[in-house]
Amino acid sequence: MPLLLDLTPLRVDPRYRRLWTGFALSGIGTQLATTAIGLQVYELTGSSFSVGLVGVFALVPIVALGLYGGALVDAHDRRTVALLGGLALWLAALGNTAQAALGNTDEWVLYGLVALSNAGFAVVSPARSAIYPRLLPARLLPAANALSVVAMNAALTLGPLLAGFLVDLAGYTVTYGLDAALFVVALWGIWRLPPVPPEVDPATARRRMPGLRSVAEGLRFLGTRPNVRMTFLADFCAMVLAHPRALLPAVAVLAFGGDAQVVGILSAAIAVGAMVAMVVSGSLGGVVRQGRAVVLAVAGWGVAVAGFGLVVLGTGTVLGTGLALVLAAGALAAAGAADSVSSVFRTTILQAATPDHLRGRLQGVFVVVVAGGPRLGDVVAGSLAEVAGEPVAIVLGGAACVAAVAVLARRQRGFLAYDARQPTP
Repeated sequence: MPLLLDLTPLRVDPRYRRLWTGFALSGIGTQLATTAIGLQVYELTGSSFSVGLVGVFALVPIVALGLYGGALVDAHDRRTVALLGGLALWLAALGNTAQAALGNTDEWVLYGLVALSNAGFAVVSPARSAIYPRLLPARLLPAANALSVVAMNAALTLGPLLAGFLVDLAGYTVTYGLDAALFVVALWGIWRLPPVPPEVDPATARRRMPGLRSVAEGLRFLGTRPNVRMTFLADFCAMVLAHPRALLPAVAVLAFGGDAQVVGILSAAIAVGAMVAMVVSGSLGGVVRQGRAVVLAVAGWGVAVAGFGLVVLGTGTVLGTGLALVLAAGALAAAGAADSVSSVFRTTILQAATPDHLRGRLQGVFVVVVAGGPRLGDVVAGSLAEVAGEPVAIVLGGAACVAAVAVLARRQRGFLAYDARQPTP
């Protein structure tokens, strides 16, 4: 079993290779544009609250359209659905470029473009995830999902860096223009796919048309299938109970006497840890007890976050500031590594155990959970920090994550026995 990142999916299937390349490059463009929009909104308004509203206008379309987008994916040719959603994303990128070139001074134009972009994402993401199992055999799905994690974290690392450089050097028009250009590669990858019609529901011998009944059918399936349901519940343990992102600015100032640079170091540490874990992820394809791997990875996230909190708690008393910053970044890198492993196996279980005629709807739920969980986690962490202080809130959050996933695993023993060779929902 290879140790390094398994590139087999890229080698064996040119359709997947084109799709992944477009996803990787457009992800960098998306993060570049996201950073530039925040900078432009702040430049226009001078208000951090106005910048925060960008997140609201991004989240609402994802939650509103995530479930319906999944229903579309299960009712129509997935290539066509992905193309239409991709066109919405591309139009938003072109709109960003045009407003910058025309000297826009109204932040509401940017909010509208953010909403359009994330509406497109809410359709494209479940379509793309539902297409992968139709291109690749089940044994290659862990490797494919590891490659997706690499692409995502590369985007999270490179996109903001490029944005800061380009905005200063060439301005917003060029920065947004690069996003639009990179997304052409994503559209090309989707365009080159063959038709990918969803399979019919074996119980009715037909496809369910999109609508509330279709969405409800997907939610009922999720509610009655413990293995698939556990992939979502386990993620909630990590993202809702132990997500320290909202506390990093306060930690940077109070514990390390730093500013935005320290926040950047701590934030980047999570992405770097995830990237390193995926570089040595070749053996993940041989893991059979994938449910057990999810539980251990989520518990590892909780332990690493609690360790980060303990480092912050000891900074200035037991630990010097320099050493503490190194240890804190190391703990967050370990958390990122654990989260990336959890993501690979949660996605693989969801793809392999869900019947094809329901894959789009379940991937739509996944998009909503991934988008909404960390936001809810920000609220939980911030509220607890108001009562107990940031270091204690982080430690308690990590401990709560470990305890919660342990309780879930005890109640859902079948998930620990999940066998990737015989995937059952």
